[in-house]
Amino acid sequence: MKPSFIQPPQLLWESGAFSSTPLVQKSTCIQDLPDIFADERAWHALPADQVVYCVEMIDSSPAEGEFYTGVTHLNPGKVGNEFFMTRGHFHARREQGEVYFGLRGRGLLLLQNEAGEARLEEVFPGSVHIIPGFTAHRLINTGDEILSALAVWPGVAGHDYAALPQGFALRVVEENGEIMGKEVQNG
Repeated sequence: MKPSFIQPPQLLWESGAFSSTPLVQKSTCIQDLPDIFADERAWHALPADQVVYCVEMIDSSPAEGEFYTGVTHLNPGKVGNEFFMTRGHFHARREQGEVYFGLRGRGLLLLQNEAGEARLEEVFPGSVHIIPGFTAHRLINTGDEILSALAVWPGVAGHDYAALPQGFALRVVEENGEIMGKEVQNG
């Protein structure tokens, strides 16, 4: 019997672009991110259709035991002094983890557990980030070029955006030319 060879999906590591595979694509614009950034006036001043980030995913099954694979391309920019970021989320099935691989650009991965304890990890080409279950996560672009990260997560994980009604415990801002994480004061 002669074996058959199937061409798997391909990723161009330098750009984070997929080739030779059907993709699901989604863009998120400023107007899609209400109540995410601290400076409402600066948020309203930006064009509503300005793209903040795009996600390209290999078309996969959401079944138990399957994986999603996708790349987030997060544009550089700020709302006020706060850097562009993804919406961020817990998984609907909290026990499900995820893995990120930095492909291009520079930024931060904000991680927060259910008790509200937050930490930041640097994202850069070649960085590997193990996001444990029960951990909310958000990408933040602190550079001047697109930040791209490859992600792999269980098809059953789901997304729970509503689980952070007060947002994350840290905001990443630039003050006097310095990038810093600032604790959010709620209440």
